[in-house]
Amino acid sequence: MESSGKYWISVFNILEKTCFVTLAHPKYTKPQKGNKIDCKDDKWICDLFMCDMIKPSFIPSLEIRLLRDLMRYRFKLTNMLTGEKNRVQNCLTVSNLKLDDVFSDIFGKAARSITDYMLDYPGETFDVAPFVDGRCKTPVEEIQDAVDGAISPEQAVKLRQCFTHIDELEAHKKEIEQEILLIVRPFSGVLDLLNTIPGLDSNPMTAIAILSEIGPDMSVFPSSKNLVSWAGCCPRNDQSAGKVKSTRISRSGCYLKPLLVQIANALLKSKKHPEFKERYHRIKTRRGHKKAIIAVCKMLLTAIWNILSKLEPYTPEGFLEHRPVNESKHLTKSQALELLRKSGYTITDDPAVTV
Repeated sequence: MESSGKYWISVFNILEKTCFVTLAHPKYTKPQKGNKIDCKDDKWICDLFMCDMIKPSFIPSLEIRLLRDLMRYRFKLTNMLTGEKNRVQNCLTVSNLKLDDVFSDIFGKAARSITDYMLDYPGETFDVAPFVDGRCKTPVEEIQDAVDGAISPEQAVKLRQCFTHIDELEAHKKEIEQEILLIVRPFSGVLDLLNTIPGLDSNPMTAIAILSEIGPDMSVFPSSKNLVSWAGCCPRNDQSAGKVKSTRISRSGCYLKPLLVQIANALLKSKKHPEFKERYHRIKTRRGHKKAIIAVCKMLLTAIWNILSKLEPYTPEGFLEHRPVNESKHLTKSQALELLRKSGYTITDDPAVTV
């Protein structure tokens, strides 16, 4: 069966209970051009299947598919929540209210209470001191200057609607997360192993999101390279006559890849896991930031595959193994001195002078 949009899901759910279904990607079953009709497409797919030329797509179990559906809906809710917050920020900026300069979170308790008071009492001058917590690092005088603005009636209507929508989205997101936590109870052991990976231990939803995309069974991927390729984190193999035409990554993993990039960027700021920083800086000097980030994502996927395959917690020894110096490299004394000078060292013959 060829996957087309969402129409294959209902048929697949029925046939899955009675037989093994081979779901093929349209990219690998595309017929030759000319006289294309549905009947000829069906015959062409049958011919390819009889010749064993169709590779089945990865379809996880029903429990993982249900979990994936809820996690992707949670992702959409997060995007809508971010959009509403950006609209609130735009309204405050237009109204000359610089709350983002004095508060780290304009949707926190203090900033939200100030905004609600200004919406309830438009045009009224008030003291912000009762709304500010004593632990706030910003002086009250600066906060008072930041609210020296006026909200127009039109912007006030928009702000009220945005705040109402934000509260509704947060309530919906909380309900979805409660349902997700009930579904993942049978996979608690797998999630405990995933939480040992750096970057996945801070928020439990991160490990759940990865589990919902790849599933707990790694036998469907013969090696970690297959998982990396399926997630769209490996370069394209496009060469002709010894010339590399393209090394772009594919569009696969539209939900998994952004999550891995977000984890990789967070790991680069941490000092606890030097294996990721070393790999990133080594590749960035030659290939740039984007390719280096994808390389860190590949490291994460390789660790995930090994952990779920061997059922062992994460250890950085595999990434921190010693790299011996190539013995075929020889330098003369002048070349070695020049290399030290380029590295920032000052060479002198006086032993009393130290760098």
